Amino acid sequence: MTARRGSVPTMQDVGRLAKVSAMTVSRVLKNDPGVSEATRERVFAAVDRLGYRRNQTARSLRLGGSGMIGLVVTNLANPFYSRLALGVQEIATEYGFRMLLSNSGEQPDREPELIDGLVDHQVEGLIVVPAGSRQQHLVAAMRHVPVVFAARPPAGLDTDCVLVEDFHGAREATACLLADGHTRVAFLGNPPALYTGAERLRGFWAAHEEVGIEPDNALIRQGLVDSAAAERATVELLGQAERPTALFCTNNRISQGAIRALYKAGVTLPVAGFDDFDLSDVLGLPLTLVSYDADEVGRQAARLLIDRLEHRDAAPPAARRVTVPTRVVRHGG
Repeated sequence: MTARRGSVPTMQDVGRLAKVSAMTVSRVLKNDPGVSEATRERVFAAVDRLGYRRNQTARSLRLGGSGMIGLVVTNLANPFYSRLALGVQEIATEYGFRMLLSNSGEQPDREPELIDGLVDHQVEGLIVVPAGSRQQHLVAAMRHVPVVFAARPPAGLDTDCVLVEDFHGAREATACLLADGHTRVAFLGNPPALYTGAERLRGFWAAHEEVGIEPDNALIRQGLVDSAAAERATVELLGQAERPTALFCTNNRISQGAIRALYKAGVTLPVAGFDDFDLSDVLGLPLTLVSYDADEVGRQAARLLIDRLEHRDAAPPAARRVTVPTRVVRHGG
């Protein structure tokens, strides 16, 4: 097997000749110690035979394009989105692309302008964390470039997406609190219009139903947009005559706001929350956290996008949905 006449050999050509995936080729070229010696020898033999040079893949894919992909996130102050961006950048760099990053600040009205700006800069594809449930402004962009959604699914659009196990993670973490004997678990959540907010509330509710307990609506707070709002909501909950005995928080900023309120009040309550965060293991608090690889969300989204770009001349495959798994981590006894 040789590369097509008049074309540069690609990482996929190397993989086909060596009978491995393009990702395995990449791991060999990066000297990944997890690849067997036999596989390494086959890959290097294919590289020599084809005359492959690193990053020629990107030039072959782009066919004269800009070599850029765009990423739109909703809040760079949230470590989740910073890690997601690093995951996208890792795969983009591996394939010779540059990444242009935009931040909508959780403002749906800003998103169309950001998308238009990236398309005007001739990005070859987009990865978008949508700021709201209304996404029809992306239809025009999808006529020009492939679009992959990350962390939140498309609403009425036929395109790839990468999600986290929001429902499963919330149900499992809440179940841990209930198994510890807590029957008054407060819910502190982000806006219910967001997919993550709705799915994590659904998981919280499902865990209660499984043990025959109905959550107390007086303990449910939604629409919390930052740690300060979560802190205020926690103070209010602590002031109730029948206050909660444990808290479930739907993201790291909400968890941090709740923990700050507990600290200021001199109260120790178990806290369960979605997203791990720095120093969570040394706080000495009873914490139950839903952990997952945020970088992998970005890596998977970038792989889906680049796969679309690799096969842009072929009939497009059906929209794909990838889910990144979660696991529960407990700190502080």
